[in-house]
Amino acid sequence: MKLDTSGLESTMPIFGMNKELLEGFSAAPSFEIPGACDFDNFQKEAVQMVKPAKGTTTLAFIFKEGVMVAADSRASMGGYISSQSVKKIIEINPHMLGTMAGGAADCQFWHRNLGIKCRLHELANKRRISVTGASKLLANILYSYRGMGLSVGTMIAGWDETGPGLYYVDSEGGRLKGTRFSVGSGSPYAYGVLDSGYRYDMSVEEAAELARRAIYHATFRDGASGGVASVYHVGPTGWKKLSGDDVGELHYRYYPVMPSTVEQEMAEVAAAP
Repeated sequence: MKLDTSGLESTMPIFGMNKELLEGFSAAPSFEIPGACDFDNFQKEAVQMVKPAKGTTTLAFIFKEGVMVAADSRASMGGYISSQSVKKIIEINPHMLGTMAGGAADCQFWHRNLGIKCRLHELANKRRISVTGASKLLANILYSYRGMGLSVGTMIAGWDETGPGLYYVDSEGGRLKGTRFSVGSGSPYAYGVLDSGYRYDMSVEEAAELARRAIYHATFRDGASGGVASVYHVGPTGWKKLSGDDVGELHYRYYPVMPSTVEQEMAEVAAAP
């Protein structure tokens, strides 16, 4: 018995059509496929070529009253400003915050996912998860997706049984404990203000003003940062939003417009006759 394998052929016979019109359609492609000896680097270069430039400014630091967290609110894609009202400080639970830098969708999704895992931990163990544990959970998740195109640079800040905690976590699975962090394209400018004005024994008002001023100066120098400077404080009773000021208004608060001497002289000369 012979099986009919005509249905398995790559090109099926076509009935009722002019074969001259279909010449070349079943032939092999005429262009050459580019060779890639080092496929891993070829893939990385291809991703970098199509990935839009992003920018932001976020910061957090520990002081005697807890953790101060601040961020701007501008979302950009290269030279295009897509939004001025992005919420870059995400509430994970009533005692823990996460900051957002990198891809907005990546950060928002994985912070929500972390919030779910923290709640499940609390239900299972009858106690809140520590800042150390939450940051380790997020680092492990991001490490498992390493090399798949995620773009996340976040800080996990909160208050647990041991006191205030602050960790930096990125999409490569890196995790770093510290007392002072700034993440984003405007972070060098924010670090300059933080390093010059930081003291551990600051009051809540002084720490909030330092964070606000650092975000403002970063938005002033970095074109990818702007919008509203939001400031949060995390203490023993949980987090609280302290302020949300437009950086344009902050500019005139820090640098009020002074009348020019030349304008005064011109006004006097014009009024003399």
